[in-house]
This record gives sequence, structure tokens and C-alpha cells, in this order.
Amino acid sequence: MADPRILDVTLDERTILWRSADIEQERRIAIYDLLEDNHFAPQREQPDGYAGPYKLHISVEEGRLALAIKRADDRPLETIVLGLARFRRPIRDYFAICDSYYQAIRNATPAQIETVDMARRGIHNDSAELLRTALEGKIDVDFDTARRLFTLICVLHIKG
Repeated sequence: MADPRILDVTLDERTILWRSADIEQERRIAIYDLLEDNHFAPQREQPDGYAGPYKLHISVEEGRLALAIKRADDRPLETIVLGLARFRRPIRDYFAICDSYYQAIRNATPAQIETVDMARRGIHNDSAELLRTALEGKIDVDFDTARRLFTLICVLHIKG
């Protein structure tokens, strides 16, 4: 029976040089939400018909995003590699707006916070669609799964 979802997700901690408490909280929430509800269906058919659940390891290798997919029993299935060039600007924009958002939470009026949060969500949504497009034909993910995966991809790009 098909079970197209992520059962477990890990990040290559060697890639993450530094992260603030705010970013660590984003990471925890993204992982929790991702594991609670996601749709993740690699498009390459397996000879034995295996169709989930999956374990996912996200890393950056030689400037490319690597999504290593395993079966629930840890047997490797495949690694999807995506160029990161298309994500550089959205990641940079997302970090900039997140910084503004965290500052606004501490110092701004509710109306100012709402304005910054709307911009943050807009960038996040656009980036999730960009990720879905990049994964097209490789992995079928729903919008919410793509949003959470984009958050985790951003965490891998934090530099001290």
C-alpha cells in the first residue's frame, strides 16, 4: 500500500556553521510540521513497488542541494541533486525579510509586524513554488511540504 510521506528528516549538520535561536526555532517547527503532515512521492518507480514512507537527508554537496531518499528500513532509494543557483536569491531575500520580521516582533507596532509578516509569507510561498517546479518529474510534493522543505534548505545556508 502506498504511503507517500516523509517519516523522518535530517539535515547535514556539518553544513550548518551557525544559527540563532530564532532560526533554530524555525528549524524545529518546520521539521515538526513536516513530519505531522506531508506529501512526498518520488516519481521513479521501484522494481518492488515500494511507495513510502521515506526517510530524507538534506545536504549541500559541491554547491548543490542533495535530497537523499531512503526506505523506512534505511535502505537507500535514490538521491535527487538540484542546482542551487535558482534558489540563491530567494534564500537571500528570505533571510533578509526574516531578520526584519524578528526585529519587528521586538520593536514594531502590530500593523508593522503584520506588513513584514505578509512580505515574509509571500517570499516563502514563491520560494515553495520554485522548489515544487524544480522537483517536477522527480518528486511530487504538495505546497505545504514544499514550504517546510524550503525552510530547511534555508537553514543549511546559514553562515556565521
